[in-house]
Amino acid sequence: MAPVSTVLDDSLLDDPARLAETDVAGLLRAVAMAGAQVRATVEAAAELELSERLDLGRPRALVLVARPGVSRSAADLLASLLGPGCPVPVVISPVVPSWIGALDVVFAHTDDPHDRELAATLERAARFGATVVLSAPPEGPVASSVAGRGLVLAPRLPVPPELGFPRALTAGLLTANTLGLLVADVESLADHLDGEAERAHPAHESFVNPAKLLALRLAERTPLLWGLDHVAVAVAEHAAHAFATHAARVCDVASHQQALARPALLRTAVEGSAERNIFADPDDESGSVGLDPRVLLLAVHSGPAADAARHRMSEVLPGAEVIAPAEQVEADEAGRAAVLALRFELAAVYLGLAAGTIGGAGRYAPA
Repeated sequence: MAPVSTVLDDSLLDDPARLAETDVAGLLRAVAMAGAQVRATVEAAAELELSERLDLGRPRALVLVARPGVSRSAADLLASLLGPGCPVPVVISPVVPSWIGALDVVFAHTDDPHDRELAATLERAARFGATVVLSAPPEGPVASSVAGRGLVLAPRLPVPPELGFPRALTAGLLTANTLGLLVADVESLADHLDGEAERAHPAHESFVNPAKLLALRLAERTPLLWGLDHVAVAVAEHAAHAFATHAARVCDVASHQQALARPALLRTAVEGSAERNIFADPDDESGSVGLDPRVLLLAVHSGPAADAARHRMSEVLPGAEVIAPAEQVEADEAGRAAVLALRFELAAVYLGLAAGTIGGAGRYAPA
């Protein structure tokens, strides 16, 4: 198979008509529906009477079943938001653990209604008396596995599975909130995501559009997404998934502590973050291997510890860019994380469209 082109047509990003023509699958519109996904999930939970039916008191453990796709990203971010201070153990697993029992709560998200392994493991959890909250299509073996014994939050807005992260995260936040394990402002989350989608609207030019600007900064670069806190690392993991999905771009993800513990890559990052020599021959590839790195430092937390981490990394990597939604969005931690995740999703779609990895006649489709 011929290699995927990653040469950016940056003129496309500032031409809304060409963008719309290239985006044959309507991905930009779909990703901008993040806020609508949140509202629809909140409405579905209200109609299901989730808060009343899940009023069980504190569980023995919360099991987050992470399946392929955005399910894994949502589970990782939810676990990071719960953090080490969570009063009950939080377990992330691809299947329900063997020790599951009646005092445990299981949360799972999938867009594959025919995931037989998930159906079997959820059926076992329900049979052993665990409370199961499932975010999934209402038809198929997965939903049937907990019929009458679990709470099924069905999607109400049709978006591609790879763009279902807001729905998965919202369902998880509602579950954690109801169990008393987290206090996340889910009601205002949709408004914050709408605001980010508006800032990144295709009609806005690159110099004022944070997602387009991010796509341009990562064009022909290898992204090094290093988190300044554990929630930011989880967002970076989702960002890497989005870039691989839409832009065929591989990212490195690490905490800033882990990044400092890898001297060879850190040295390359320091060299790559320096200003390029404007007199250098652009065709001279001597000494270069692959794409130059671009370090992005992601931050969700705020406060003294966050400031200290940023200061430490700024001394090591003075040229690195810090992306911190707390400086732009007055939201709680979950809201800031969701906004940051959406910005990277939008940037990945813009980069994919401009580089030709999605959209138009060259879009790759599996056989």
